[in-house]
Amino acid sequence: MSKPKLVVTSHFTEAVEDRIEQEYEALRSPDGRPLDSEALIALTVGADAVLVTPNDHLDAQFFNRVSPTVKVIATYSVGLDHIDLHAAAARSISIAYTPGTNSDATADIAMLLMLGASRRAYEGQQMVRSQAWASSHAILLGWQLTHKTLGIVGMGQVGLAVARRARAFGMEIHYTNPRKLDPAVSGDAVFHEKLPDLLAVSQFLSLNAPETIQTHHLLNAVSLAQLPMGAIVVNTARGGLVDDEALIAALTSGHIAAAGLDVFEGEPNVNPGYLALKNTFLLPHFGSATVETRTQMGMLCLDNIEAVLNGHQAPSLVPAVLTVS
Repeated sequence: MSKPKLVVTSHFTEAVEDRIEQEYEALRSPDGRPLDSEALIALTVGADAVLVTPNDHLDAQFFNRVSPTVKVIATYSVGLDHIDLHAAAARSISIAYTPGTNSDATADIAMLLMLGASRRAYEGQQMVRSQAWASSHAILLGWQLTHKTLGIVGMGQVGLAVARRARAFGMEIHYTNPRKLDPAVSGDAVFHEKLPDLLAVSQFLSLNAPETIQTHHLLNAVSLAQLPMGAIVVNTARGGLVDDEALIAALTSGHIAAAGLDVFEGEPNVNPGYLALKNTFLLPHFGSATVETRTQMGMLCLDNIEAVLNGHQAPSLVPAVLTVS
């Protein structure tokens, strides 16, 4: 019996690659290069399923032209902003994603960014690597997390995981969210219905919300000015939540003491203004980049594909409500 045909746009952990090889006829880029839209559409001819990453942008044109043989597309991500869900629904193509798989790994990176930004880790690295280490107890004085207020924008699974870690550092947790959470879930975290009220008390701010029309450039010149003088901003969600020019201006003026960023608008291209600043701690969008998490994500993608192709209930298809405007 022939194996189902699976278009694969990237390479994954060893365990995931082994399963792909065992269970599917994998259709990949012939030269190993990233697939542009035309090449991806061409590969789907006769394929049963597609496994993509956030680097693959599946717009309405893609869904207008994708092979009618494709029954399911699994994205190796929690975010869905790279997929036109309405166009997928119009073609009756199931979309699967990986909710809940990267919460702990991303929350770890949020704490790394908080510590890296507040303790001036980038400057410290430069000092050691350039052999410019000065013998002074006054060098690179930073700020502790202990007894500081952490504002969390978006108290989903990642936000809750950040809150758990931050409490261990002695931080007081405040949050804003589309709805107030049951205290059994949020613990002692203080809810703010309005973003300005949260910003006013946030000595540290962690962005953990999805990017939508409503949250695009949520952090802009106006909202940044509402943060306390010397606040520290961390973003592990989506780069589009931040107006780069506004944040760079606030970092330059000193109103924002430091920023820790794992995501950028237009990535992998990064606004050069960040690169010129010493008070930025920058990472290349690897919040979920652990062997454990990336393997779990890949296996969940394949579980979803297998279920759809066999007519079974899939563990994590995109809910229909997300495709309704």
